[in-house]
Amino acid sequence: SLPAKLINGGIAGLIGVTCVFPIDLAKTRLQNQQNGQRMYTSLSDCLIKTIRSEGYFGMYRGAAVNLTLVTPEKAIKLAANDFFRHHLSKDGKPLTLLKEMLAGCGAGTCQVIVTTPMEMLKIQLQDAGRIAAQKKLMAAQAQIPSSPAAAAAETHPTATQITRELLRSKGIAGLYKGLGATLLRDVPFSIVYFPLFANLNKLGQKDPNVKAPFYVSFLSGCVAGSTAAVAVNPCDVIKTRLQSLQRGVNEDTYSGILDCAKKIWQREGPTAFFKGAYCRALVIAPLFGIAQVVYFVGIGEFLLDMLPKRQA
Repeated sequence: SLPAKLINGGIAGLIGVTCVFPIDLAKTRLQNQQNGQRMYTSLSDCLIKTIRSEGYFGMYRGAAVNLTLVTPEKAIKLAANDFFRHHLSKDGKPLTLLKEMLAGCGAGTCQVIVTTPMEMLKIQLQDAGRIAAQKKLMAAQAQIPSSPAAAAAETHPTATQITRELLRSKGIAGLYKGLGATLLRDVPFSIVYFPLFANLNKLGQKDPNVKAPFYVSFLSGCVAGSTAAVAVNPCDVIKTRLQSLQRGVNEDTYSGILDCAKKIWQREGPTAFFKGAYCRALVIAPLFGIAQVVYFVGIGEFLLDMLPKRQA
């Protein structure tokens, strides 16, 4: 049922995000680095420096936004895919690859309603520490004293403060900055992920009418998720750059998707489009593996069955 699918998607998102959020934070900071003042050399370097300068919980900047909105985001994505697959297979025949891709396309399109503002806020919170650390380093090199209060405000903005400022200055459109780039990333991701997962999962089914073992669903989700994540990483880099409101020292600004892609290609080279690709694969693989296991176990159905039944 739809309520069970929504519960399954929400629980999967909460568990997955809690496990992999520090890697996602590192991915955002690595992607936003340009050829100016680079702060981090790798995933481990980023996490170590973040803990040293911002403490352990510095790795979870923006997690509250993600945990709040990931439930509807993952629920919409997974439920929409099931909805489109169901309606595309009304004739009772197995879905063709094209129909599976169309279902994934529909799921990716639906989810951006929640994904865009979630990512917009999350990126500001995740990247604030990098920009503050960069300014602190530049001030130290120039021997300029900095105010501890101002530094703290720059490092720890809140989602509420950012939302209020965006709504005041740009209206609701401010929260949907980078919508086109988000579509450019999420639609191809879903087109690759859902058909690939479905076909990998079928390999573990001994009988078409019996579910594959949970470990097959988990591994299928991991492989399909990491493959799709790397495939669309160039779009993710563009989306991250466009949604970042604050820039570091000597870092470019962009007027749109094409301008961003052109400047990255010319000034940083084609390899820049794959910045943070391994981080993104490490984030997405367990996230979607966990999601498929939650669906397999049917936690949503179990919780709904626990509710008292209304008497006829």
